[in-house]
Amino acid sequence: MTDWNGKKYWLVGASEGLGLALAHKLNSAGAEVILSARNEDRLADAVAKMPGRAKAVPMDVASDASVAEAAQAVGQVDGMVFLAGVYWPMTAQDWTPEQVTAMADVNFTGAVRVLGQVVPQMVHRDDGHIVLTGSLAGFRGLPGAIGYGASKAGVMSLAESLRADLWRSGVRVQLANPGFIKTRLTEKNRFHMPFLMAPEEAAQHMFELMCDDRAFNRSYPWGFSLVFRMARFLPNWAYYRLFA
Repeated sequence: MTDWNGKKYWLVGASEGLGLALAHKLNSAGAEVILSARNEDRLADAVAKMPGRAKAVPMDVASDASVAEAAQAVGQVDGMVFLAGVYWPMTAQDWTPEQVTAMADVNFTGAVRVLGQVVPQMVHRDDGHIVLTGSLAGFRGLPGAIGYGASKAGVMSLAESLRADLWRSGVRVQLANPGFIKTRLTEKNRFHMPFLMAPEEAAQHMFELMCDDRAFNRSYPWGFSLVFRMARFLPNWAYYRLFA
């Protein structure tokens, strides 16, 4: 089990929703938290409500310069959790270029930008903790998930590659794949969302994963995640007949 006292964690995308709920859990457990997001007002409000040591470092993960500047201000950390994301439900028939590009640039390339600032220093000192946020939507292509599903699949593959390279080192890599979470983003959906979780419930799953030194990933809710995990083993003709 992880001892959080005295640890310093950088949470990227933590001004609301899952990120904010997870920051509360880590901070309550004894970790110092540095919260980053674009909205400075929400960020300041989030830090003011933390029970322990907390700091706000505004950042736009879509900007190389902003990420580099923020990383300089944050300094050396024990762990980094990437939770930033944007989302628009979208089919290929309704392709909106700027929104698809934003999902790719924030959700996936944003993670790459931040990792580029923290991975080298963690590798150099052979110590650190990296947690990435995938999604059940990233296991296999889904209808109405243009942009978002692909960006999360990229994050999941990235986490697996990091794990493969670093699993014998002192740098721990983990991947959380949540289902539907009640947030400002999922309010855009006009369809029924099974097993919809409150941010606090989703954060508890993620916190439990982070407390487990031996686990690499967790997909949740468990029963709902089975549908997506098992779908990977269906032949194409069956998968698209059922899901497309």
